[in-house]
Amino acid sequence: MKVSREQAALNRERIVEVAARLFREKGYDGIGVADLMKNAGLTHGGFYGNFASKEDLMIEACQHALKKSLQGWQARVEQNPQQALPAIIENYLTTQHRDQPGTGCPAAAMGADVARMSPGARPAFTQTVQQQFALLAGLLPEGTPEQRRQQAISTFAAMVGAIVLARSVDDAALSAEILDAVKAQLLQD
Repeated sequence: MKVSREQAALNRERIVEVAARLFREKGYDGIGVADLMKNAGLTHGGFYGNFASKEDLMIEACQHALKKSLQGWQARVEQNPQQALPAIIENYLTTQHRDQPGTGCPAAAMGADVARMSPGARPAFTQTVQQQFALLAGLLPEGTPEQRRQQAISTFAAMVGAIVLARSVDDAALSAEILDAVKAQLLQD
């Protein structure tokens, strides 16, 4: 039975959404196409009607997750521009974010996978990270544009690194300490 264009578009959207979550939770090599499709409620056979390869899906899922992450930051800016930077930092460096990679920052969850993929995976990642740097730099009150950009890069890198380290250690107290230490340092600046 042939699927309508509208249903095909919805199916593709569902696959990308599920893949974005599962790639963040399990990593690129931690989930196969069959399980991705099963989680999307679709058959394995429908995958290749939508994507040329698992890597193509990873690229699109990464773009999707990065776009949603950036939109979340932009929403915080719109809600309260003066408090957006502390709110972004405090929301990012939480045990909830640490414990729920499937809904968290794609840079922290998928960055290593993207770095290992073909060069085609990097442009969308680079573009969104650049947008995140620009957003953060725009929230910094002092310094030249170059200084604010450097501060934005180091802030984001510290946040991503803190989440990666907090997820990697097997000591809950140390994990929380990592998040708290980086949060305190960033909010102090």
